[in-house]
Amino acid sequence: MQFKDYYEILEVSPQASQEEIKRAYRKLAHRFHPDRNKSPGAEERFKAINEAYEALRDPGRRAAYDRIRAGGFRQGDPFQPPPDFDVGGFDFGEIRGEEGFSDFFEALFGRARRSAARGPRRGRDLEAVITVDLETVYRGEPVRLNLEGRTLEVRIPPGTIEGQRIRLSGQGGPGRDGGPPGDLLLELRFRPHPLFRVEGRDVHHRAAIPPWLAALGGEIRVPTLGGTVALRVPAGSANGSKLRLRGRGLPGEPPGDQIVELSVEIPPVRNGEQRSAWEALRRAYEGT
Repeated sequence: MQFKDYYEILEVSPQASQEEIKRAYRKLAHRFHPDRNKSPGAEERFKAINEAYEALRDPGRRAAYDRIRAGGFRQGDPFQPPPDFDVGGFDFGEIRGEEGFSDFFEALFGRARRSAARGPRRGRDLEAVITVDLETVYRGEPVRLNLEGRTLEVRIPPGTIEGQRIRLSGQGGPGRDGGPPGDLLLELRFRPHPLFRVEGRDVHHRAAIPPWLAALGGEIRVPTLGGTVALRVPAGSANGSKLRLRGRGLPGEPPGDQIVELSVEIPPVRNGEQRSAWEALRRAYEGT
């Protein structure tokens, strides 16, 4: 059999923290998930990523693997586990999934897993990243998801922020020997929006205004997630000035705000009348 370098598979350093390993796993699993990536080899890569994470996500398993890797083995090297290899006595009943692991993984951990205590076993937790529209999160509307060959309708709680995880109890892998199913953990991502950028619960919008409105002040209409509203622009507003619409961001406790950044834009000169107006303005300011 061949040695598998699980650090190389997850594209992390052997000195990576457990949190760095988890982040790398989520990123790669999202990229190569068979429901999203139909390119040749994506499914096999996804299986390898899952196996690598199973070996490294638990500190006890990782320590046992590191002892083997310290012998100088690297990806693809011929490998035979030493007869005195010790997996450290950790609970293999927590391994997520029983099928599809390589001969290498089985050679290191399979015997200990098979000798673990029998009885009802909880199903494995499944993880997925979902991308939704910003308006859907604002209104708390349900979305339909196709995951692991199933169609689920999931209600996104209003005001859920990007990166937050939603737990669906009992929607993970099936249990064994009468054990309960695992949970499904969904990490939320926002689909890029043509008008808004989100930071936490605050929503940012860039509004273009003409120079006379920036100088003299006035009222503009700006879009928000809850509809178009009026916004008062103070006289003497500079390019890049930021105005706040309180409570107009994502809902929550407290709700976010909408931050409107002013962009003073010079309109093109299309006719003689407009040119004369600009020349008159220049004379008024330059005193000529």
